[in-house]
Amino acid sequence: MDTIIFDMDDTLYDQAATFRATCKKMLNVSLSKAELNHLYLLSRKHSDALFDDQVAGKITMEEMHIRRIKDACAEIGIQITAEQALEFQDSYVQEQGKIELFDEVVELLDYLSASQKQLAVMTNGAEGHQAMKIKQLKLNKWIPEERLFISETIGHAKPSTAAFQFMEDKLGLKKENTVYVGDSFANDIVGAKQAGWHAVWMNHRQREEPEGRIKADKTVTSAAELYTFFREETLST
Repeated sequence: MDTIIFDMDDTLYDQAATFRATCKKMLNVSLSKAELNHLYLLSRKHSDALFDDQVAGKITMEEMHIRRIKDACAEIGIQITAEQALEFQDSYVQEQGKIELFDEVVELLDYLSASQKQLAVMTNGAEGHQAMKIKQLKLNKWIPEERLFISETIGHAKPSTAAFQFMEDKLGLKKENTVYVGDSFANDIVGAKQAGWHAVWMNHRQREEPEGRIKADKTVTSAAELYTFFREETLST
């Protein structure tokens, strides 16, 4: 593979860690780590479902922030107000100012960069918020700014084929030599495969693979496994 493009949230770093820290500060309940991880997956489910409505202008960003945590909490019997949901979001953003790449992702980016692979990032979300995380993760150490794509900035969001076509045009890449790496099967794997790319599913949350004709070319369950896969893949080519 000549070009490797990464999702960012919960692919390059542990998004659940910031979520758990926020829950401990903001929710007036005692939850185990397993329960917090379950709540995190519920919040991602609601966030993914609401994102399309927000992009389409059917709901505001504030409404999305309220509903994704409020509805997730309701599924496990925790009731919070809209005001509490917004306070949760503010605290969550503060915690995201502390995020760090997985150790093995640092090794992987070093290795791929030294191997002169074309690297890029494509992340769904608001420009300012995602740009803050890109800066916090210091991704420009390996990837120049012109290869750091944010859905709001480019006007297309995954899994839309238009988002992948935008990257093809900007990077001049070849589909058959391009692989996308992400944690969301619906957004990352389905989007990449429909665009004709290779796809690696970073399934470190142990999600069930959806049934259907679309399959990941490779599934890994940790950043360490992701690093090993690319080491072996580049050595074999």
